[in-house]
Amino acid sequence: MRPSEQVRKCAPEMDPLRLGMGWTSEDLEKPQILIESTFGDSHPGSAHLSSLADQAAAGVHHAGGKAARYFVTDICDGQAQGHNGINFSLASRDMIANMVEIHNSATPFDAGVFIASCDKGLPGLLMGIGRTNLPAVVLPGGVMDAGPDLLTLEKIGTYSAQFQRGEITAEQFSYYQHNACPSCGACSFMGTACTMQIMSEALGLALPGTALLPFSSGKLPDAAQKAGQQAMWLANSGLSAQDIVTRESFENAIIVHAAISGSTNALLHLPAIAHEFGISIDADTFESIHRNARYLLDVRPAGRWPAEYVHYAGGVPAIMEEIRSLLHLNVMTVTGQTLKQNLDTLKQGNYYEQCAALLQKTGLKKEDILRPFNKPLGDKGTIAILRGNLAPDGAVVKHSAVPAEMHRGVLRARPFDCEEDAIAAVLHGAILPGDAVLIRYEGPKGSGMPEMFYTTEAISSDESLAKSVALITDGRFSGATRGPAIGHVSPEAAEGGPIALVEENNLILIDIPNRILSVVGINGQSMAEEAITHILQKRREAWHPKPPRYPNGVLKIYSEHAVSPMKGGYME
Repeated sequence: MRPSEQVRKCAPEMDPLRLGMGWTSEDLEKPQILIESTFGDSHPGSAHLSSLADQAAAGVHHAGGKAARYFVTDICDGQAQGHNGINFSLASRDMIANMVEIHNSATPFDAGVFIASCDKGLPGLLMGIGRTNLPAVVLPGGVMDAGPDLLTLEKIGTYSAQFQRGEITAEQFSYYQHNACPSCGACSFMGTACTMQIMSEALGLALPGTALLPFSSGKLPDAAQKAGQQAMWLANSGLSAQDIVTRESFENAIIVHAAISGSTNALLHLPAIAHEFGISIDADTFESIHRNARYLLDVRPAGRWPAEYVHYAGGVPAIMEEIRSLLHLNVMTVTGQTLKQNLDTLKQGNYYEQCAALLQKTGLKKEDILRPFNKPLGDKGTIAILRGNLAPDGAVVKHSAVPAEMHRGVLRARPFDCEEDAIAAVLHGAILPGDAVLIRYEGPKGSGMPEMFYTTEAISSDESLAKSVALITDGRFSGATRGPAIGHVSPEAAEGGPIALVEENNLILIDIPNRILSVVGINGQSMAEEAITHILQKRREAWHPKPPRYPNGVLKIYSEHAVSPMKGGYME
């Protein structure tokens, strides 16, 4: 018996309440499909999702089911930047997952379509899917086009820093602001939003070829209808989310993550999603897989092209074809077929021909966007986990975005206890070549783990600093981040981690090839490891925790229950 039938038997109010909102007696007997989206007038990644929810519902109805639209609006990291709002971003992911659990548990459904485009919406929905184990299809909400001259939003941080330094005029800055987001969809670079759309397909929960559909292509409504129809198939087949997603599915996703030079935020999201599926994935899993993985996708911020071009090059299926030899091809997917069967089916149809027709308009070849397996942009992945006396539990760096001259070196520590002080120092010329800017007390327990996007952009947009200054933090970074940015330093400062003990002009060794992040000197002088250990221990004895930044509300709850970023930063 379907879950929706079971609940009708024990909840006599169910039928009259549904009839009261326009359902028919026939509707009550049909399979009940939850259409859960992050629709809201909150940002371009969600403003269009109501129409996609309607199309998904139409697909359900066409297949003989009854759909119910539920909404759990997400926030926009871009709009939350530069003020206290960004502190609420990561916590919102867990709240979205909670609402999925609440919606499906309060009124059980037989299957679901889950629709989102962006940074916390997709991970939150995926966490909710894992927790409820509902038969589920994910519909990624697509990607916006680039603006004039291929302008994309991640450039705005650079232009903002240039404007504040007086390098461009107010009119120039205004032009960039007014043209960077020409449509709905995720921002057109390989930030967290586009990364997580790709991850949803790589995990096998989105229909093949549906991640990063360009908003302007007109393909999203049809994909939504197909998602609704597939949800009905799942409801009748009994194939649940946990039947589809396995450890091998996550390993595939991480291999794809390396190929696309995905956002470092995936190291928070994939472990948190895996946790809800009862699977153990952590930062070390990324490290072991990335070490020998291929980096193939030439897309911003690490590459040249906007993210809308990913679909033109063949989308996730084309990426998987290039790295086919590295993937677990026998994993099950939401189609009811294995990954191998899906890839073979696409080659037999006209999917790639449709992509190529769009690519032709750009004047580029597929290889300009997606490198062949034997001609990669890199063959050592894109992510590294660093450890040492500064980060005993680990820290994350996207080495594919770090200038080669900064993969190994010793820098002077310039510690700050919040991002606001750090960015002011950068913009006012107080940071010099050879400095390591440390921003601490910004981890999950310190302030909710906000992004340090504007500080990284202030550094990377300054020619005198871009290849000589590193940013090290227990916070996290935007998926748009470029340059020597090392995040997720664990344990975090709020827990008394070593990053809390660093003082002005200590010497910091960054050694990406050997995966080291350590304090190696005091007062500008190199010292033996034993002496450094003794000094840090003395500082720890004198250290006192700061009062909680949030004495009440959701961030109090989050900070008290969040696990380490190395495990995913989810609430326990």
